[in-house]
Amino acid sequence: MNTVIIDGLAFAIPLFIIAIGGIYSERSGVTNLALEGFLGFGAFFGAAAVMVLTGGNLAGIEIPMFFAALAFAMIGGALFAMLHALLCVPFKANQVISGVVINILATALTAFFTSQINTYLLGKPTNKFVLGICERFTVPVISKIPVLGAFFTDVYYFIPIIIVVALFMTYMLYKSRFGLRLRACGDNPHAVDAAGGNVSRTRFIAVMISGALSGLGGICFAYSISSSFSPSIYAGYGFLAIAALIFGNWKIGPTLAACLFFGFARSGGHQLTQTLSLPSAFQDVISILPYVLTLLLLVFFSSTNRAPRALGEIYDKGKR
Repeated sequence: MNTVIIDGLAFAIPLFIIAIGGIYSERSGVTNLALEGFLGFGAFFGAAAVMVLTGGNLAGIEIPMFFAALAFAMIGGALFAMLHALLCVPFKANQVISGVVINILATALTAFFTSQINTYLLGKPTNKFVLGICERFTVPVISKIPVLGAFFTDVYYFIPIIIVVALFMTYMLYKSRFGLRLRACGDNPHAVDAAGGNVSRTRFIAVMISGALSGLGGICFAYSISSSFSPSIYAGYGFLAIAALIFGNWKIGPTLAACLFFGFARSGGHQLTQTLSLPSAFQDVISILPYVLTLLLLVFFSSTNRAPRALGEIYDKGKR
């Protein structure tokens, strides 16, 4: 049970921060299918910065470089998200097509630049940055409590960081003037404009925030699931985050519940295969469990979802 909780949190919390990024974008009115590309490019940017700063040698400086990777991943995700923001806001492109194209572009760009950087630093044209596993810590006393203590055992360093960021972003969305204006842009952008707000600027910033949070989640996946950056980081996690925010009805609290559900389903499935000593082929089947659950939840709960009223609509100031 402890293993299920520990591994489930390690998957659910990065997924949650990516989903919050999606909520920011879509609550502002910009459909964002590009989370997959944002998280991948952000992870690449953070991992590439670490490789360049260390010359490909991480020995003895893993923790300082880990925090540097988180910061650079957020910067890289935000910068890459500007492309989606430019296409969707000032150029008024189709938001769905823009998201799909950006996902494809991110995969191609990161694979190319990763091999080029590795060729320059290591003399090997591989498409993988080896980062190592993120350090963990255990909270004394509390970790001894049955079941509950598992939430405070072998905790990745990035989990409390993400929780703090998530709390801050929740406050910003629901308690700040910027958050009020952002949510209004997704429901009634003409009212925001009439009140003196700048709809285009608010949406642009929201998409960049989406990229920064996705980059943070992406680099955390790289440090926990694969211990490296490679094209495998694009494993559908961005689309799973989109599913989580839809099930959460574009609200942060319910979205967290959906992410935890996916995370524990994934870790529980893997633990079941190990307990039953099933062949490795079954582990591959178990890995698709969150996506199967996504389909089932769509069947039963999609009719109760209420998206922002102006989601996906290109804002035209002269239109009423």
